[in-house]
Formats: sequence, C-alpha cells, structure tokens
Amino acid sequence: MQKGIRLNDGHITYLALLAKKDGTRRGCLSKKSSDNTKWHSKWFALLQNMLFYFENDSSSRPSGLYLLEGCACDRAPSPKPSLSAKECLEKQYYFTVTFNHDNQKALELRTEDVKDCDEWVAAITQASYRNLATEHETLMQKYLHLLQIVETEKTVAKQLRQQIEDGEIEIERLKSEIAALLKDNIKIQSNPEVPPSEDDTEIKKIKKVQSFLRGWICRRKWKTIIQDYIRSPHAESMRKRNQVVFSMLEAEAEYVQQLHILVNNFLRPLRMAASSKKPPITHDDVSSIFLNSETIMFLHQIFYQGLKARIASWPTLVLADLFDILLPMLNIYQEFVRNHQYSLQILAHCKQNRDFDKLLKQYEAKPDCEERTLETFLTYPMFQIPRYILTLHELLAHTPHEHVERNSLDYAKSKLEELSRIMHDEVSETENIRKNLAIERMIVEGCEVLLDTSQTFVRQGSLIQVPMSEKGKITRGRLGSLSLKKEGERQCFLFTKHLIICTRGSGGKLHITKNGVVSLIDCTLMEEPEGTDDESKERSGQDTEHLDFKVMVEPKDVQPFTVILVASSRQEKSAWTSDISQCIDNIRCNGLMMNAFEENSKVTVPQMIKSDTSLYCDDVDIRFSKMMNSCKVLQIRYASVERLLERLTDLRFLSIDFLNTFLHSYRVFTSAAVVLDKLITIYKKPISAIPARSLELFFASSQNNKLLYGEPPTSPRASRKFSSPPPLSITKTSSPNRRRKLSLNIPIITGGKALDLAALSCSPNGYASMSPFNLSVREECDEDPSQSDEAEAEMSSPKSPSTPKNVKSKNSEFSLFNFNNGMVVSSCRELENNRSALSAASAFAIATAGANEGTPTKEKYRRMSLASTGFPTDQRNGDKEFVIRRAATNRVLNVLRHWVSKHSQDFELNSELKMRVIGFLEEVMHDPELLTQERKAAANIIRTLTQEDPGDSQATIEEITKMAMEESKTEPFENHSALEIAEQLTLLDHLVFKVIPYEEFFGQGWMKNDKNERTPYIIKTTKHFNDISNRIASEILQWDDVNMRVAVIEKWVAVADICRCLHNYNAVLEITSSLNRSSIFRLKKTWLKVSKQTKTVIDKLQKLVSSEGRFKNLREALKNCDPPCVPYLGMYLTDLAFIEEGTPNYTEDNLVNFSKMRMISHIIREIRQFQQTAYKIDSQTKVAKYLLDNSTVLDEESLYEASLRIEPKTSS
Repeated sequence: MQKGIRLNDGHITYLALLAKKDGTRRGCLSKKSSDNTKWHSKWFALLQNMLFYFENDSSSRPSGLYLLEGCACDRAPSPKPSLSAKECLEKQYYFTVTFNHDNQKALELRTEDVKDCDEWVAAITQASYRNLATEHETLMQKYLHLLQIVETEKTVAKQLRQQIEDGEIEIERLKSEIAALLKDNIKIQSNPEVPPSEDDTEIKKIKKVQSFLRGWICRRKWKTIIQDYIRSPHAESMRKRNQVVFSMLEAEAEYVQQLHILVNNFLRPLRMAASSKKPPITHDDVSSIFLNSETIMFLHQIFYQGLKARIASWPTLVLADLFDILLPMLNIYQEFVRNHQYSLQILAHCKQNRDFDKLLKQYEAKPDCEERTLETFLTYPMFQIPRYILTLHELLAHTPHEHVERNSLDYAKSKLEELSRIMHDEVSETENIRKNLAIERMIVEGCEVLLDTSQTFVRQGSLIQVPMSEKGKITRGRLGSLSLKKEGERQCFLFTKHLIICTRGSGGKLHITKNGVVSLIDCTLMEEPEGTDDESKERSGQDTEHLDFKVMVEPKDVQPFTVILVASSRQEKSAWTSDISQCIDNIRCNGLMMNAFEENSKVTVPQMIKSDTSLYCDDVDIRFSKMMNSCKVLQIRYASVERLLERLTDLRFLSIDFLNTFLHSYRVFTSAAVVLDKLITIYKKPISAIPARSLELFFASSQNNKLLYGEPPTSPRASRKFSSPPPLSITKTSSPNRRRKLSLNIPIITGGKALDLAALSCSPNGYASMSPFNLSVREECDEDPSQSDEAEAEMSSPKSPSTPKNVKSKNSEFSLFNFNNGMVVSSCRELENNRSALSAASAFAIATAGANEGTPTKEKYRRMSLASTGFPTDQRNGDKEFVIRRAATNRVLNVLRHWVSKHSQDFELNSELKMRVIGFLEEVMHDPELLTQERKAAANIIRTLTQEDPGDSQATIEEITKMAMEESKTEPFENHSALEIAEQLTLLDHLVFKVIPYEEFFGQGWMKNDKNERTPYIIKTTKHFNDISNRIASEILQWDDVNMRVAVIEKWVAVADICRCLHNYNAVLEITSSLNRSSIFRLKKTWLKVSKQTKTVIDKLQKLVSSEGRFKNLREALKNCDPPCVPYLGMYLTDLAFIEEGTPNYTEDNLVNFSKMRMISHIIREIRQFQQTAYKIDSQTKVAKYLLDNSTVLDEESLYEASLRIEPKTSS
C-alpha cells in the first residue's frame, strides 16, 4: 500500500526560481501561523497555478508551495482590534484562500495596501482556473448531451435506413408480381376462350398480398390508438389510482407491523409481568392502557391479507368489497379513541412506579421499537380512520364516475367520515365528563352532583368568600383584611346547574365548605350588594370595593343563606357574574316555558323540541354533529348566518357554550349591527322567537293562528307598543319617595308562606283583574322609617309581619300591577265578574317568584297551572303569550348583558353601536309591562355601558416601564434575590399577557406580513419573551470567571423553579430556552461545575415545558393549576394555527363552519380565564428596571462571539 508520494526536489526548486524571476505576481505578504496566533512576513511568487513562498526575497529555496487549482479567493473583514493596536491594524487588508481539498486549512494573508490586496485577489482567482473549470464542466455537459443526440440520431437513421431497405425490397417484389400478373393478363386476353379459374395460384397470391396489406394497416392503426391512450388523461389517472393502492398496501403493512410491536413487545410481556409474584402493574391497568389494541391488530391482519390477495390479481383490482367487510368492524375504534386520553393518564400514573418504569424502558430499548416510546405506539390507531378517509379521497379523485367501484368507494368514504365525526364528538363529550370526574376525585368528601352527566363545566377560579355573622351580616373589620384573603380563599367551580365552593388543603386536595354545593335553581344573583350605610362605608376605601357579589340561596327544605364572594379584579367579577347569571337564567327560562305550555297534556317543551325536526335533521342551510350541548340539543357543525341567529334567539333553550362561541366569533361571519337588529326584532315581536312548527302544537285558536301567519295583532299581548307608562293611582299609604317591593308568597311555591292566590282573570282590555286573595306588600321608605313601619302595620296583621291582610270582597276596588322606574304601584279597578282564573297574572306571579324567591321546579309549575283548568282556551293562550314575552325580554337582556360585560371592547371601539344599545334599552325601560327584575337588568346594562371603568388597581406594563426608566441606575443582578426576580418577572409576564385582545387570535394574523398592524399585542408578547431570554443569556456570558457563570446559572434556575411554583410557565420556558441556546449550551467547562441538584431541577423544568406530544406535560399542569397563571402563549398559537390551516371558515355550500368557531372559542376561553385573574404582587421598580433595561443585552451574533471568547473552540 502506497504511504506517500515522491517529489523531484530539483524540479520544484527550478519552478520556484522561475516563479521568482518571471512569475505573474510577486511581493511580500503577511501569512497567519498555523496556530492562528501570529502573523509572519513571507515573500510570495505566483507562477501559473502554483504559489511559492520564501523566507525573504533573497532566498533561493522556497519554504512552501500551494497548488491553487480549484481554490477560492475572497476579501476578508478585519478582526476587531484591541484599543492598543487599533492605530496599527487600520492599515491592514486581509484576504483568504480557501481550498477545495479535504482537511486543508484556509490560507489567511494580509497586505498594507488596498490596491495590492485587490491585485493579489484577482491574480490568485485567475490562477485558480475556476472559470476554466466551470467552462470545462459546462462544455463537457454539452458534449455529452450532443453525444446522446448523435447516438439517438444514428439509431433513428439506422432504423429509417432499415425501413427504406425493407420498403425497397417489398416494392421490387411487388413490381415483379405486377409484371408477372400483366404477362398473365396478356395471355388471358390473347386466349379469351379459356375462363379464369378461381383456384388459380396467382389469384391466391394477390389475395394474400391484399390480406397482408390490410393487416399491416390495421396494426399501424391499433398501435396509434394504444399510444394515444397511454398518453391520455384517463390512463394517467388509472396509473395514479394504482399507485394509491400500492401506497395503501405499504402503509397497511407498516401499520400492522406497528400493532404487532405494540402487542408483542409491550402488551403480552406486561400481562406476564402482571401475573408475577411482585407485579409492577395490575391486570386492570394493563387493560386500561392497551384497551382493545389486540383486537384491532387481528382485524387489520385480516384486512392486510385481503389487500395482498387483491394485489396478486392485478390489474383486476377491486377494493370496495374489502371496505364493505371492514366498515362494520371499525366500530371497535370508538372504544379505543374514546378512552385514549384516559389510557395515557393511567400510563403516566404507572410510570411513577420505579419498577414499572425500569421494565418499560427495557421494552422500549428493543431494536424493533427503533427508539419509539409506548405512548407513540398507543397513538398510531388514533390516526388510522383519518388515514383511510384521505386514501379513499385520493382514490376517488382518480376513479372515473362510470367506474364499477365508484359508488361503493363513495359509500365507504361517507361511512368512515360519519364514524370519524362520531368519534370526534364522543371524545369531546368524554372530555367534559372526565373534567367533571377529575374535579370530583380531587374533592375528599366526594360530590354526587358531579356524577350527573348532564352537568357541563363552565369555569373555575379562586375567589374570596366573606364570612357572615349569625344575623346574616358581614363580619365587621374583616372585609379586605390580609387574614381574610388567606382564610377566605376558595376554589370555585361553576357548572350549568351547580356552584361548588371548596377550600384547598395542604396536600392539594379539595374540601367542600359548609353550604358549598349550591343549586343554581334556588339562587338569586346580586352583582352590586345593597348593604346598610355602615357596611357601605366599611367597604369604601378598601381594595375589595366593587369587586364583591352576592349569591342568595333559598333551598326548599333548608334555611336560606347568602354567599358573598370577592373577585380579584373587575374583569374577573364580570366574568363570574355573567356566567352565573347565564346559568340561572337558562334554568328559569326553561322552567317558565315548560309551565306555560304544560296545560296541553299532549305537548310539553321536551316534546316540542323533539318534534321540531329543524333541531336535529340536517338541511341545506344547517348540519348537526352527534354531540349534544348542555340543553340536550344537538350541537351545530355548519350553518348559515340566519340559522345561527335563529339559534341565538330561540326562547326554548340557550347553551352557554353556544353563546360564548357566538359572541367570540360573530365578527368572522356577520357584524354587530346585524346581531343587534335581530335582538331588537325578537324583543318587539317575541312570537317570532319560536319556530312556527312548534307554536302550532300549542296555539290552536284562530286568534293565535292569525298571530302566527302575520295578520295585524289586535291585542297588546301579540306585539309591544312603546309609550309612556299609564297614569298611576297611588293609594293614601303610598308615597312617591318610597320604594315598594311586591312579595307574592304562594304557599305551593315557597313552602308555607302566607299567600292564598284565590282568583285571577283576564279582562277584555288586556289588563289583569283579580278576585279577592291575600297579598303582602312591603314598603321601604327612603326618608322616614316610621312611615314605613306604619304602612307595614296597616297592611299586615299584628301577629306576624309576614302575614298578609285580607283584601276586600268583589265590590271593592282592587290594585292593578304596573311598573314604572323600578316601583311596583297599585291602582284601583272594579271587578267585572266573579270568575277566577290564573292567566297573565299567574305568569306574573311565577316570574316574580322566580326573580325574588328562587326558581320553582317543574312540579311547582305543574301545581300552579292546575288552577287554570276549566277556563277558556284564549285565556290560557294569553298566559302563554305573556310568558313568551317575558322569556323574549329575558333572552334579549341576557344576551346583551353577556355581550356588554364580556366583550366591552366592541362598544368602546364602536360608539354608534354603543348609542344604539343604550337607546334600545331606554326604550325597553319605558315598556309599561316590564317586570321589576327586567327593568333593573336593563338599568344595570346601561350603567355598565355609560359609567367610566376605573380599571384594576394593578399598574399596567406601560406605567411600570415608565417608572423603571425613571430610575437613574440599573442595579446589578447579584443585588436582587431569586424570589424578587421571580415575582417581578411573573408580574411583568402577566401584565403583557393579560392585555392581549381575543380578536387577535382569529385568522393567524401573527403569521401575516402585516402582523404588526393586525396583532400588535401578540407581537409585543413575543418580543418580551425574546428580550427576557436575551437578558438571561447576556447575564451569563458577561462573566469571564467560570465560577461566576456557574453561580448565575444556578440562580436563574432557582428563579425558574420559583416561577413554576407561581404558575408562571411562560417564565420557565424563557429561562430554559435561554439555557438551551447554542451560545450557553456549548460552555462545557461551565456546565461541568454546575451542581447535580441544579441539573436535576433543569431536567424537571425542561420536561414540564417540553413540546413533546403537543406540550402534553404543560397542558396537564395547566389543567390542574388554579389561577392566577401565565401559560406559554406559543402553545395556544400552535393550536390555533393547526385549526385555522386544517379547516376553512366556510364550507363549499357557503355555510359557517361553527364547529371550527367552537374549537377556537374553547381555546380563547381558556386564555381569557388566565388573563382575568391577576397576581397580588407589588411592583419593585429596581428589579423591573433590571429586567426591562436592554442597553446591556446582546443580540444572537454577539452572544455567540462572547461565548467563543470565554471558551474558544478546541481542535479535535
């Protein structure tokens, strides 16, 4: 084996002297030493493509030789000089010669003259022959191309010559045959007496030639036809179709192999391990983890064998019957997909057992697994049904419509899509049930109401519960105190039917407080609690002012009680009260509608919904999913804007999830003005809020049929007329300065309170007239308490203040209910007949009782409606119309309240919309038929729109930045403790995060070219993340001492761990990502000195915020943590981008993809939940100044240069 080469020393010396004498370029240059530390002056001479260098110009022998062929020569930037050498280095000019040989170091040279530098660069570039080499390569390619053309032409010419020769031979043969035939013809003509014989051999030859020519022409024609077909689109489509089938076979083989590994490498060994003496896992856990994966494997093995058999009979390829066999068995995937998340949770729980974790790592280390984890194998079946759908979609794209398999494949695709939708909906529904069960498992005492599958989770958070004294008053001196904030902190969970209030123990477990399970059907919400003057003064000036709200609970069999909760900010309070009010109003609305229509024994509200096919049957303008919402109505998948507005204003039900989704996303498919117009229409014409098909089931009279079909209404019940309230007749005991509260205490509803509702009837003029019954009226005087006491004594019996006084008989005047500006006033009207009926006034009593005494149950409504039996149909129908008007008013005010409180920016940015809403609500308040609670709700909405929002007491990021910049000096990192830095970093991160408006999360604006205009707050959050990350890296790299760098790293890791405890996962990722930068990660000497404990903490934090499994660990942590919290925004942006890219806003039929809007809304609701709860951390200007001061922060390139300066690269 040759170990080296020999050079002719004499010949090299001769060439060197020739270069020195007649070289292209000669001169003195500085050459960098091999260790890159010094520069040495050498004398260089260039001859053709050889560069010689001598010790000096008088040397006779060269010191070295460089072959320049193929090299590259370029000017190089001057290195940054030190202060002492700056004057000298300014006159130096550098250039570099890079060789294309392996393992040959670049030649670095410098001159003192820029012209000399440029001439050397030009000369070396010319000597490298790179241009010649490029031209040579180009010419060689052209030459090869021409050779190919010549060879092709030769072959074609040879073929043509052969064809010509064959043609000439054929022509000569035919000529000879023609000549022979002519001679025979002459003979025949000369001898006419001899008739030609059909069996003559010459005629046979002619027929043979004719047959040959016909066959040759036919073959040429068929060859042309076949070549045209091969080039046709149909043949290309069939080739692609066959390729799809072959790819499907390969994918199925790979999937079967994955299932085989899952079963044989994991499932069966773990079953054996579970049967051992010391099992690391139980059989139940094995079944919960692997579910029915073994059955799935057997199914696909059979399907794969069938596919291979069909491929063997190719090109007769028929697959539809295989899918017909497969489809009925694919239902086994429903169980797997439904419980997949649960199986991963069980696996994570089992991994906490060291023996199991060790055993599992042994299984995962097998060669078949190819470094894939068990979680990866368990995820493969999740994507198989969508993979089949994509395959069939591609197969159908290349299958002609007249193909024999077209209909069968189309049917298989539709069935798979239907199965996929069912599985998706079941996963969503199962997630909701799991959420309830997860909360139930966290409660030590358990909570039976959460086992109700109809419960839908709405929100959770931390609130402060104010203790009440035995008399039901707030304990003095404690509201707003520090001890109350610690002792009164409660974890609250809101569901569609219940509010759960818990305390958190030291181990993280929850304990239900006394009266902690609140049934919303018995609740009344008071957003602005009305207390005594002393309580008002006590609350004023404290940090809990305007942040508390009351939930008044009046259970059927228990003593009434009141829960006072305090939020941390106005925004959080608004969110809680809006959701609680929505839940209560839904229950009440359902109850009122159920009672109003219960008189007809054949039809109830559930039957009305069931009989309305528009609520569950797909139509041209709406499509439904298989999942039901909290109102037990199918969720909308796709719908037109008109159908979405119809669902928003349908009085029979309103899902909280639908309302939140609609208000979050309506800007994508409609405008605020359209939504407001629809609400105004429903208020003015409430009869249109229920579809005509459902109303026909109830309204049978001709009067109401006229209302249904658009004839002008003759009764004030059918439509609303706005005018000033009618004149009020005020009794002598009343005073304009008094505020009256009507209490209709119905014994059936309130359980023993003294009101005997004996008779009510509906007079022809539309007002309610009443027969004698017991009425209790409480008057509250704003000025003179003695007058109030006299009035109460006059109206009630001496025995009990709650015992109502008997009213006069039928000949006496009786009071009419009228409402004006929050007052309930009685006016006198003579009774016209003795008949008693529970009509419009009964609905009024129900509505009043629902507003003031808690919502009655269905049984209570049923008992109330018994009083109306035996009376005319028009009176009962009038009762229904009254309830519909009440329900319509309730719905409109409910939607507006939700809109104004949770989406106030819509009105802040659109003054025209704001003024329209205020004008409409003022018009509503002048409605004489409005109930007290409705009038108060409208006034609250107007007050919310018109009052100046004082905002939170917490400073904004701009104010903190301004105060920080006013600080004269930035204190160094070592002057601040890890706790101070963690708290201030958490405060800054949350202030930046909480101001992001949810409109920026639609449309992937952060990925567009105009992202700074479309999503300025998201871009600001991203910049803040990068600035903090650069600040951490700069702090580490500014220290030359390795021990100081180690101390800084360990302190930042401590900061990250504290941020984890503060639920600031954004800061955890800021710090861990900074430590993973190449400029930090490459510091091997530094990391060797970092303690083992610190490295363990880093591994734990990196595992927590790892992007593996779509941030699986981080999502689990966010699910289990209580606000306040700062999540990593990038995780949500990734989810939103995935939803936006995978699904369009509109279908091909131009229907709104409401399923997509629902998914986006769920993400936005989670983000807003974390935005609304503020941290109770005071700003420290000095620490904020350090974190926000970017004057000493280095950019990415400078960070890497500093890293190289601290720890230079070592030659391997």
